[in-house]
Amino acid sequence: MLKSSVEKVQFKPINRGYTTVFQPNRLSIGLVVPIENNAHNPVPTLERHLERVQLAEELGFSAVWLRDVPFNVPSFGDAGQTFDPFVYLGFLAGQTQRIALGVSSIILPLRHPAHVAKAAATADVLSGGRLILGVASGDRPEEYPALNLPFGDRGTRFRESFDYIRRMGEDRPSFENAYGNPGGSMDMLPKPVSGKLPLLITGGSQQDPNWIAQNGDGWMTYPRDTVAQAQVIRDWQARVEAAGKPAKPVMQPLYVDLAEDSDTRPQPIHLGFRLGVNHLRDYLKSLEQIGMNHVALNLRFNQADIETTLKRLADEILSDFADGGR
Repeated sequence: MLKSSVEKVQFKPINRGYTTVFQPNRLSIGLVVPIENNAHNPVPTLERHLERVQLAEELGFSAVWLRDVPFNVPSFGDAGQTFDPFVYLGFLAGQTQRIALGVSSIILPLRHPAHVAKAAATADVLSGGRLILGVASGDRPEEYPALNLPFGDRGTRFRESFDYIRRMGEDRPSFENAYGNPGGSMDMLPKPVSGKLPLLITGGSQQDPNWIAQNGDGWMTYPRDTVAQAQVIRDWQARVEAAGKPAKPVMQPLYVDLAEDSDTRPQPIHLGFRLGVNHLRDYLKSLEQIGMNHVALNLRFNQADIETTLKRLADEILSDFADGGR
């Protein structure tokens, strides 16, 4: 029987970042990098990018989230943070102390899993176990010809890559799949801090939902109206339980344009809202009540000064959520 929404659940601990961000029956709040307004340009300025990540940590946000965007595809209109996510993870690991470092998400079919496994484990070790690795199959067909890779079989290659990365946490893994045969006489170092990377699967990733519930350490889904999202989360929890697994977290992004007037009512924008802080608090509370465990706020369309917005969010929002106890 599916657990009641009010029944206490526990998430199996994996590493420091995962445990900090995902707390049972609570919502934590993070930020999508770059932390800036670039509404009218797909390429961000990256102005004060490090200072803003460090400010987010100081203010108590639980995580920052990087993205894997290999190419600036004009039709998509969003170049992400432009820096390679693994290089940037290493940089941020040495420039921060507490905040979780997430990626949403590495496009597995575009990379060899040995490179992903080694880079991710390195970032995890350098950050003291703060890495949360989102993974996905990719949704930009234009990128695949640039790497001489087929778009149509990305679902199969995603599963093979996922398994390869998971096995690399073992001592001298011995297995064979489409990406290679590590053999067992050699090993890959470093190992993740806890011996395992937290792997969160984004969207469908061309997989059966039951496979995602069975194999992922959590799920990254997309914004929906609260009623629909509640059903999506219930379905996810039911699939995890049916797979015989302990509870697993779910998270989503949310674009926010924070109005100066705290009582400004929500007005829809791309995958989010322009709204006052009081309505944002109410909306986030509604997500917490339906079982959402983390929301990554994206300030790309935010019209107010970014530093001012971060401080307002910290002063007027974080104390009401899991971040407030940090």
